[in-house]
Amino acid sequence: MSSSSKPAFDPSEHPHRRYNPLTRSFVLCSPHRTKRPWQGAQESPQTTQLPAYDEKCYLCPGNDRATGGKNDRYESTFFFENDYAALMPLDVEQSSDADSHPLLRMEPARGRCYVICFHPSHNLTLAQLSTAPYTAATHIVPIIRAWQDLYLRIPAENPFVKYVQIFENKGSAMGCSNPHPHGQVWSLDYIPEEPAKELESQKAWALDAANAEERISLGVRDDKGRPSLLLTIAKLELTSKDRPRVICANDDFVAIVPFWAVWPFEVLVLPAKRQIPAISDLSSDEAASLAQILGEVACRLDNVFQCSFPYSMGIHQRPVAASASASSASAGACNHGHGHGDDDSWDYAQLHIHFYPPLLRSASVRKFLVGFEMMAEPQRDLTAEQAAKRIRDCDTTHYLAKLAQ
Repeated sequence: MSSSSKPAFDPSEHPHRRYNPLTRSFVLCSPHRTKRPWQGAQESPQTTQLPAYDEKCYLCPGNDRATGGKNDRYESTFFFENDYAALMPLDVEQSSDADSHPLLRMEPARGRCYVICFHPSHNLTLAQLSTAPYTAATHIVPIIRAWQDLYLRIPAENPFVKYVQIFENKGSAMGCSNPHPHGQVWSLDYIPEEPAKELESQKAWALDAANAEERISLGVRDDKGRPSLLLTIAKLELTSKDRPRVICANDDFVAIVPFWAVWPFEVLVLPAKRQIPAISDLSSDEAASLAQILGEVACRLDNVFQCSFPYSMGIHQRPVAASASASSASAGACNHGHGHGDDDSWDYAQLHIHFYPPLLRSASVRKFLVGFEMMAEPQRDLTAEQAAKRIRDCDTTHYLAKLAQ
């Protein structure tokens, strides 16, 4: 068959691979497997209501925790050091072992882990905190303020800390053992694999001379005049015809289903206008904008299948060592000498937030990364454009609020 007689490639019909510039990896898309109209499982909305206070919950205000600690009678956010932390701050010395093999390498890891309660009510989620009678400004902004506090406080009190990973696991499907609205903050003396790859990719984009002229012509630069990978993506999505992958946007942020999404309803939240290296760099207006976007994304996800949509959400940003010394004076901290120079890839960091939700066809049917995806590379059927439309078509009023009317 000659090349001229080949059918034209159609990304909505033909299998293809999509490139993720943040991790420099690919995902296989198989859109031809979704030609049939969306039917999904016909399930009733999840209407089970938890109590506003649970005397057995170790996160509710005033309750005892499993290890004997007692929660404050908090009225907004509340954080404490994790009673079952994955890391310890203990500084240990690794002895040299002449018999150790280079293929059996290990190294000590230090850190501190915190739990942050988003709200005193046991029965609310991030999705509900932006729906009347609640507002993002009064109920989600305090969460962002707590993230900012921990991002600055932890390295000020623990000079060995190099990275602060903020995340939330929502729902038992994501391993969450307690339904009380909460997230976690792990601080580490190293930069973990995923943010490290993304930092290197952002640096490579800015410095790659091969396509520098084309990239600079987009007019999307960071605060130092360099091409910015994530600002470029934000501009491409906001200016593309019909904005097919955009879920919602405001003056400062945009939420998209990324072109390279792996999870069916994966979401990426990006700054839309300027370089914001870390959560602590948000202005008051930007914090309010981010709160509005986070609440809307979480609410729309719940409305897709009228359930409390499980997900893992996490913030990627500048490693703290690059900024801790600059802010230590105001935080009342001493000089943050880490015993090693700051990696210059940190200088290209742009704050962004990932949502990885596992649900696929209904509230009870989820995607598993198995088989080909474990052995070869990720694969999806539903395209990013189809997923974005599904989320975008959902209401911004939480389904439980509508059912209660």
